[in-house]
Amino acid sequence: MLKNYATYFENAKAASGKIIAPTVVNQVLTDLAAAAIAKTEYLLTENQKDLDRMDRKDPKYDRLTLTADRITEIAIEIKNVASLETPLGHVFSEKTMPNGLHITKVRVPLGVVGVIYEARPNVTFDVFSLCFKTGNVCILKGGSDAHYSNKAIISIIKDVLLSHSIDVNVATLLPAEREASDALLKATGYVDVLIPRGSQQLIEHVRNNSKVPVIETGAGIVHTYFDEFGDAKKGANIICNAKTRRVSVCNALDCLIVHFTRLRDLPTLVKQLGEKKVSIYADKTAFTILKGHYPDGCLNHAKPEHFGTEFLAMRMSLKIVESFGEALEHIKKYGSKHSEAIISEDAEHIETFLNEVDAAAVYVNASTAFTDGAQFGLGAEIGISTQKLHARGPMGLEELTSYKWVVRGNGQVRP
Repeated sequence: MLKNYATYFENAKAASGKIIAPTVVNQVLTDLAAAAIAKTEYLLTENQKDLDRMDRKDPKYDRLTLTADRITEIAIEIKNVASLETPLGHVFSEKTMPNGLHITKVRVPLGVVGVIYEARPNVTFDVFSLCFKTGNVCILKGGSDAHYSNKAIISIIKDVLLSHSIDVNVATLLPAEREASDALLKATGYVDVLIPRGSQQLIEHVRNNSKVPVIETGAGIVHTYFDEFGDAKKGANIICNAKTRRVSVCNALDCLIVHFTRLRDLPTLVKQLGEKKVSIYADKTAFTILKGHYPDGCLNHAKPEHFGTEFLAMRMSLKIVESFGEALEHIKKYGSKHSEAIISEDAEHIETFLNEVDAAAVYVNASTAFTDGAQFGLGAEIGISTQKLHARGPMGLEELTSYKWVVRGNGQVRP
């Protein structure tokens, strides 16, 4: 299996480790942003070929969709990455030992970064931009759903690289077939780290089968807890934004938890959701309260499987709890360690929530929609890590680097 794709891996490995001046890197990214805008019609045409093959009701449809506005946003993020200071060469620590050895700890690229992702053509731009900025080579394995979109994007990237006389193998797009994914999972000696982006099923497959070290970017099963001390006006706006801003992304709200003392505010908290036709799967108490105060066609009885589900659609669950502690336990049981929020004006509850909830990002009185590399000032992101080794949360430039120890001597030998 591996030998069928060996040329891709060998060329990528050969392209890694080459030093490109920061000024050149930034100019390439600036030119790529301009090229993306200039090629908007081409990108939309190719993207439509992919969209024509997918059911509009598929949760991945929105993620797959490119629009002129989204391409503009992508270009802005590429330019943001170009404007950021490179982390390469940053000295973590520096010291001279009693024997005269001068030791520094310096930030360096990871090497060859493989990324497996599904119907998200924007990822192709994001991964290249971040990897190129940090001196990494990227091997991209997009899903077959985005075949035409990804081919169009990689062709634009390679045209820009060629215009600067840079080895185009710093960015490699593998064929769309599944066999290419299996080969990438086994590409030890060629690929230094592998990052999956997509469904829980994809992430688990990569984790369970990869022989290459993996940084997990887990599914986002996201909760917002409206506390007994929450502000209803703030809450209604935050809940609506977290759920409906863009339902197909991993930071979208999946389960609203409400303290039972605030049942009278429940219709207000979900009013905007009703106006946007969000289907709510409510527990028995919440269903009773909302009956007659929420669109009938959008109010449903919750089943056990509705909790702990990443909906990626205009659907969510609703849980009423009798205590603050019960809310924390619900999040602990069903959360995916991605993003969790509390809406409260009580300082003690807020601090307890921040300290006890185990997630990559925890929020107070704000929408979880902000869990995003650009929103965190990272320029863009290569993924949102839900693990604790190496990186956690939105992964930007620094998270695509490691470090080495540089030891300078003058003839020292160890006794």
